[in-house]
Amino acid sequence: MSEFAFKSAVELASAIAAKQVSSLELTDMYISRVESIDPEINSVVVKDFERGRQAARAADAAVAEGKPLGPLHGVPMTIKEAYDIEGLPTTWGIPEFKNNIATKDSATVVRMKQAGAHFFGKTNVPLSLADFQSFNEIYGTTNNPWNLERTPGGSSGGSSAALAAGLTGLEAGSDIGGSIRNPAHFCGIYGHKPTWGIVSDSGHALPGQVAPADIAVVGPMGRSAEDLKVSMEVTAGAAAHDAAGWQLNLPKPSKNQLRDFRVAIWTNDNMAPVSQEISDRVQLIGDTLSRLGATVSDSARPDINLQESHDTYSSLLWGVMAAEISEEQKLEYQAASEELDPNDHSIAADLVRYSVQPHGTWAMHNNKRFLIRQQWRRFFNDWDIVICPQTATTAFPQDQGEYLGRTLLVDNVAQDYFQQVFWSGLVTVAHLPSTVFPTGLSQEGLPIGLQAVGAEFNDYVTIDFTRLMAEEIGGFIPPPAYA
Repeated sequence: MSEFAFKSAVELASAIAAKQVSSLELTDMYISRVESIDPEINSVVVKDFERGRQAARAADAAVAEGKPLGPLHGVPMTIKEAYDIEGLPTTWGIPEFKNNIATKDSATVVRMKQAGAHFFGKTNVPLSLADFQSFNEIYGTTNNPWNLERTPGGSSGGSSAALAAGLTGLEAGSDIGGSIRNPAHFCGIYGHKPTWGIVSDSGHALPGQVAPADIAVVGPMGRSAEDLKVSMEVTAGAAAHDAAGWQLNLPKPSKNQLRDFRVAIWTNDNMAPVSQEISDRVQLIGDTLSRLGATVSDSARPDINLQESHDTYSSLLWGVMAAEISEEQKLEYQAASEELDPNDHSIAADLVRYSVQPHGTWAMHNNKRFLIRQQWRRFFNDWDIVICPQTATTAFPQDQGEYLGRTLLVDNVAQDYFQQVFWSGLVTVAHLPSTVFPTGLSQEGLPIGLQAVGAEFNDYVTIDFTRLMAEEIGGFIPPPAYA
């Protein structure tokens, strides 16, 4: 059975439909791997094994009876802890919500089940989903299967670690500051940040939160680009309350060869410098595309002010995150904001400033957000894809020190820990789709993933581009210790 552990979800569904393997056999295999392997990784932190087995038996019965099968029929999967599954806890790693048991399934869970998948557990997250690592007081620390002393990323770190270690067939995460993309890069899997608003985040929330979160998205994670495509086909579309009024019609890919693409290569930037190895890998992908005949530019950029773009992103980001802080914390931030130097745009300063910003300030940045989106649209009239870093380094050592006091060593130069959110925010503020895809290993033997960014609503274009890249350079590879 171990030969199925690292198959894509599409391959697993095909094998089930062809009666090469049963859904129950796959479910039992993944459960067995979780029980034997996961104690040292700690990715699947909420276990729902018996209901998973029951659903697998029902899936096998449907196959035996010749019933119509969905695109993910019988695929066993886990999902980020932040999604509601009826009867299971949704805590976001916050101790106060330890006993918060969901009463119904989230929209993504409902749609995955309708496509034939079933769930046997949930995967770990950082406190409040607000870190590049995945640890909290409830569930402990998740480690990277490529190196147990390194982070798998956050906030969808449990999701990426489970996929990389062959503990699940499919996953879904969420992203506002790289929370799908960082873990995909660190663990060598595929992750897609959708265009904002096209996948319902209903049921991905703490109690009392019902409005869609500004700039935040939910999206798929898997071991292949094909898995991302199927997951998007299953989950994208109007939320239940909007379905009477609108339908989604995303453009289909029009290019079937890499040489047909127009690609801008963004290797590095002074706003958030990346390691030479990461920069070189972006350039290598550009050189590969040039060799294949694609139109490639090292200098093409949207006509935007990067500092203004990042400030706008910071305003929107911390405006969203401030919804989760206490009134006492808000008062502290308000007092601190009055002492800030107006020219101080450090992460700590922006966190304080924008957590208590007046509505007029938010509205100003909201207008700038729309202007930035317009500039990106003009850019994508001439270009199909931007290839750029996701973050500065490969998976870094676990660091559970003071939140705002952490640093990240980039080629032996200390950077503010959160400075690298620039690369995520560059994409997020403009609502752009981004698919992180594996490009091989670093000199240390750790995965390097890069962003393939496209125009708004061109989600299937970025996903298909990474499928074509896998045909040229290879795709997911399992970590040797768990293969």
